[in-house]
Formats: sequence, structure tokens, C-alpha cells
Amino acid sequence: MLGTLPLMAIVIIIYNVIIFLTGLSMESQVTSITLISGAIWTISVGDVIVFTGLILLFLELINSTKTGASTIVNHALSMLVLLIALVEFIVLPQFGTSTFFALVLLALFDVIAGFTVTITAARRDFTVGE
Repeated sequence: MLGTLPLMAIVIIIYNVIIFLTGLSMESQVTSITLISGAIWTISVGDVIVFTGLILLFLELINSTKTGASTIVNHALSMLVLLIALVEFIVLPQFGTSTFFALVLLALFDVIAGFTVTITAARRDFTVGE
């Protein structure tokens, strides 16, 4: 059952929890790191969420190489996550940020890449002859 859960849903849920339950801003500073060059790299809450989204997108792409019924359910749920995120971005003012738009784009990439990789892998599995 957990294999069908789209990982991008986790990032969208985290964003929702931060906005509705904690009241933190996406610009809130998490930490700052002084680099060797002397520059100070400030990491915000929004940065951490986007970094997490990128890691989960990578894992989703690895999972999309599998062919099976659970993969198709995962892709359908990924499409649902994309639609929900897009509606939140368009309708709710707290979600009209660049950070959330980046998450919507990651969800879009998940849907497109997931279907593309699965179709390519399935075509390779079922190819007969030349």
C-alpha cells in the first residue's frame, strides 16, 4: 500500500502543515553556513522543503522504472497530487509563493517523467522481435 503513495504528496503535506499549523514563513531562517570563500549561505524553511522535494523526486523516478499495477496507481495518485497542488497554488493566498510553485513544478515533472519512464520500460518489456 505504501508503495503506491506518491512521494511528492509528502512534500505538499509538509508545506500544508507548516503553513496551517506552525504559522512559519517560507523565508524563516533555518541556519546559516559560512563557506570557505567567506560567503554566508542562509538556508530558509522554503529551501529545505524544495531540497526535500528534489530528493523525493529522484526516488520517485527510480520507483517509476518498475512495471506493475501499483506503479499505475502511483501515477494516478501523482496526477491527483499535482491537481490538488495546482488548485492550492491558484486559489489559496498562502500558497502563492515561489517555493510552492517550485513544488508544483516538481509534481508536474513527477507526473510527466513517471509516465514517460513507465511507458518506455513497458515497451521494452513487451517488445517482440526486432
